[in-house]
Amino acid sequence: MSVADYVIRVLDSPLDVHCDDWNALLGAQAQASPFLRHEYLAALHRSGCASPRTGWTPRFFTLWEEPADGAPARLRAACALYLKTHSHGEYVFDWAWAKAYAEHGLAYYPKALVAVPFTPVPGAKLLAVDAAARAALLQTLLQWCEERSLSSLHLLFLSDDDAAACTQAGLMLRHGVQFHWKNHGFRDFDDFLNSLNQEKRKKIRQERRKVIDAGVTMRWARGADITAQQWDFFYRCYERTYLEHGNAPYLSRGFFQTMADTMAPNWLLFVAERGGEPIACSLIGLSDAVSDANGALAGSEVAYGRYWGALQRVDCLHFELCYYQPLQWCIANGVQGFEGGAQGEHKMARALLPVRTSSAHWLAHPAFADAVQRFLEREGQGMDDYLQDLEQRSPMRKLT
Repeated sequence: MSVADYVIRVLDSPLDVHCDDWNALLGAQAQASPFLRHEYLAALHRSGCASPRTGWTPRFFTLWEEPADGAPARLRAACALYLKTHSHGEYVFDWAWAKAYAEHGLAYYPKALVAVPFTPVPGAKLLAVDAAARAALLQTLLQWCEERSLSSLHLLFLSDDDAAACTQAGLMLRHGVQFHWKNHGFRDFDDFLNSLNQEKRKKIRQERRKVIDAGVTMRWARGADITAQQWDFFYRCYERTYLEHGNAPYLSRGFFQTMADTMAPNWLLFVAERGGEPIACSLIGLSDAVSDANGALAGSEVAYGRYWGALQRVDCLHFELCYYQPLQWCIANGVQGFEGGAQGEHKMARALLPVRTSSAHWLAHPAFADAVQRFLEREGQGMDDYLQDLEQRSPMRKLT
């Protein structure tokens, strides 16, 4: 089917899309992320965190098929697009491109962005029932950007299906690196440690011992078991982390309250205590529950390192809360993967290995598009070399 075969509706808010329609389409994707659930996007909008006031003006694209028999229209493709007046909260950096536009007297902003605000998690962004619907959605986006004389369209942290569609449509691909952990059927944390080389095993044990010797204990809570008091404490830690770096936090307490109300099963909180008082915490996202061979819910497939903060300084506490406790929990609960978030080569020492990420870009100005293409070719070669270097420094034990 082509674009002409669909009814196209461009909506001004995620609230204008029915939750069940959106989530059903998301659930049909090969690489679905809980951060593209309707509840998550609606919470960003309702809380004002991702809204025109903060430079994120939503335009939700939906492609509908209207059956000839008069049955209700069916949602066949959709995506969350934002008109951006800046490049904050994206984690794929194009500041240099914007500066070059400005130096030539051209307007880079507003630009069009297909991404989840403040959430650098790879996964499906172009939701579609099949490749043809995905291609039609992408063509719709490009035509819409051209009609409005926008400088550019950017699609970030794409799934494999998304990246293939963007390549087919002639967009420029850009690659980055994140660090992810895989559960190779480990029996327990010690079994996991035994998969690492001796140097890394020793280092991790030493780091965990420092936290224990500091008198710190750990507890965790998931979903509805996370109390309002614990959510309040988490936000104190989260907010302080941003303020210590000279920035206001992207997300509000109201956003996280909505998460507690609408997506509780997707959150796991670790709290560090000393002397009976909480001193630090980390909040982990969880993918939606998957079914086993018998159709029963078998737990989450992936955990996502998202936020952390501390009110007291303890050596190695960040590693314990953000890596070792989550990995230990994943092993105990049969979770197959843990994604460590944006950047962070230090994560390799904790057995999170490099994974290539993909974004796609279209620039309307032919000369700038050509210049960016040449830049991406050079950057891509450097990224290939970087990944090869990282692979040579793997922390995994070499088997003879």
